[in-house]
Amino acid sequence: MGNPAPAGARVVVLDDSIASLPFAEADLGIPWNWRIGPASRPVIDETYVAQAFAPAGVGLRPFSVAHVEQPWRTPRSPGDLTIRWTRRSRALAADTWGGLEVSLAEELEAYEVEILDGPTVKRVLSTTTNSALYTTAQQTADWGAPLGHDDTLDIRIYQLSALVGRGASKTVTLIL
Repeated sequence: MGNPAPAGARVVVLDDSIASLPFAEADLGIPWNWRIGPASRPVIDETYVAQAFAPAGVGLRPFSVAHVEQPWRTPRSPGDLTIRWTRRSRALAADTWGGLEVSLAEELEAYEVEILDGPTVKRVLSTTTNSALYTTAQQTADWGAPLGHDDTLDIRIYQLSALVGRGASKTVTLIL
């Protein structure tokens, strides 16, 4: 195996010499100037290149939600749709087979649900629980009439983080 591995290599072995970059939460979004090159040469060598980099905290983003349920109509308000899902967590305590609800690794529990029309976002529903209500009035404003029993609805759900914003998305097509 070459050192360094050639571009396009099928396999690259990573060992203990790979280390995480030393960023703190306070460093997110602040530009850093790096000099990158072979460790066997001095930093002033011409093989080193300058690179500006601002850590974005992508590794801190919340995971996407899981198990989005088919919506059910709210009996108190016929036509309103309740959309539910199961949250996921980065907390180490969440990696258990015993619990039904995982612990939250964020300061606050918050989500955004995008109602989609193809690539266009028609509406964003915000909630602080693992469910969102899409009212008959909202459906009528978005589609001209409440959604029927044979309609489909494309949605995208994000868990929010106070530190890094939206987490990874979960996009699903719901069959009403």
